[in-house]
Amino acid sequence: MKTIIYLFIGIFFGITLYMSEVSSWFRIYEMFQFNSFHMYGVIGSAVFFGAIFTFLIKKLKIKSVFDQTLISLTDKEKGWKRYLIGGIIFGCGWAISGACPGPMFSLLGAGFMPIAVVIASATLGTFFYGLIRSKLPH
Repeated sequence: MKTIIYLFIGIFFGITLYMSEVSSWFRIYEMFQFNSFHMYGVIGSAVFFGAIFTFLIKKLKIKSVFDQTLISLTDKEKGWKRYLIGGIIFGCGWAISGACPGPMFSLLGAGFMPIAVVIASATLGTFFYGLIRSKLPH
């Protein structure tokens, strides 16, 4: 049952990404060229509301409809280097491929078949990370 619910949420999310042009390569290109506010507005709104909802979920200890804890309440290790390095790697991959992980699947669903190469590469990269994870500083 959970799988079907998550599938429909994913389909709705993909349609939303596609219809809002967040998965559009041209919108992403405009963003990296600083020619349009569209993507910055979407990302900024997501960060703003995400921070508010995360605060409320932690404060009110809200659980999912399946009675699962949504956010771990344990403290994380402090530090900025891993975020900087990870952000640079993520941004470079985004700029090269023209898509971040969410819109990749909505582009595939919209029929843009070259994105399959990006999805395969992301999958291989994730697998490779899993192999070397224990050797990396975290």
